[in-house]
Amino acid sequence: MLLVVGVPAAQAAPQRDSGGVRFATFNASLNRAQQGELLADLSTPDDPQAREVAEVIQRVRPDVLLLNEFDYVPGDAAVNAFRDNYLSVSQQGARPIDYRYSFTAPVNTGVPTGYDLDRDGRVGGGNDAHGFGQFEGQYGMVVLSRYPIDSARVRTFQRFRWSDLPGALLPDDPATPRPGDWYSPRILQVLRLSSKSHWDVPIRVDGRTVHLLAAHPTPPTFDGPEDRNGTRNHDEIRFWADYVTPGKGDYIYDDEGRRGGLAPGQRFVVAGDYNADPADGDSVPGAIRQLLRAPRVHDTRPASLGAAVAAREQGGANTDHEGSPWLDTADFGDSAPGNLRVDYVLPARGLGVRGDGVFWPVPGSVLDRLGDASDHHLVWVDVRVL
Repeated sequence: MLLVVGVPAAQAAPQRDSGGVRFATFNASLNRAQQGELLADLSTPDDPQAREVAEVIQRVRPDVLLLNEFDYVPGDAAVNAFRDNYLSVSQQGARPIDYRYSFTAPVNTGVPTGYDLDRDGRVGGGNDAHGFGQFEGQYGMVVLSRYPIDSARVRTFQRFRWSDLPGALLPDDPATPRPGDWYSPRILQVLRLSSKSHWDVPIRVDGRTVHLLAAHPTPPTFDGPEDRNGTRNHDEIRFWADYVTPGKGDYIYDDEGRRGGLAPGQRFVVAGDYNADPADGDSVPGAIRQLLRAPRVHDTRPASLGAAVAAREQGGANTDHEGSPWLDTADFGDSAPGNLRVDYVLPARGLGVRGDGVFWPVPGSVLDRLGDASDHHLVWVDVRVL
């Protein structure tokens, strides 16, 4: 039974079907407080956290992997340093892994809007950027792949405006009678939807294309009664739900001006840290269910014994959760919000699912030492690309 939920009793690497392709997401927390700090850390092979992150990846061995919270550095410098100094080097006896292909691009974190978004009387800083960040590119993303990336057909949606989402759930100023008026019309003319970005990255697998749909919506916290982050998280999630649903994504435009969502019948896998649990936590009710219940999305519900044991041992907020602890992917504060399911790998219906899991070693087991690499755990799903 443990093999089914992705946590073998011996804590070895999860086994896979010989014809399966392993898609995974991992919020690796490879973000740093200062610009340039991540590249400096990855330029040598001895950063303890990077070694643990690399070992997790080597043990799970995804074929296509989205890393969230990997600071963006132009020219792929940080990506290449991570591959060369960590992934290509055995970590604690795990086999090195080679990702020949990668994709990364600028994100909205730290990009100034020029407006006082949080109404603290000052303009500037992370809260007034298009996405929270102390510098441009903090908390970025990168896709690593053993299969070729069709770079010419990548679509990015970094500059899509929030107000261009039909029926957007805009934050409301509770001190006024008018709904959805926290941001002025002038701000809404520039404010972007994605707190980082949304990417459609086509992966070529044995002559077929699978669209990896990558994102990292803002946490639905760190705001006030206007719920500006909660409402944005909701609409960032809705963007992909509309993108993959025929007839719903006609309003979408990418950074090159091309319009429309994913064409009917195209294969896809949605991946990322979506900062929303179906039953618990602070997200707007129903936020992630927009995506989980989209007609073409298959939620395989990856699980782990490690998450269930951790929730039981840590107690606190976990004891009052409605959702199954087996499905948790993030180890958050015991008092609040507790452990949550916020990281997702969601294949399209029609892709043959061969297995799934969450790499969350059982507390006290041999690989439990990898649990502090990040407060998130790697999630994977094996599919047959038919």
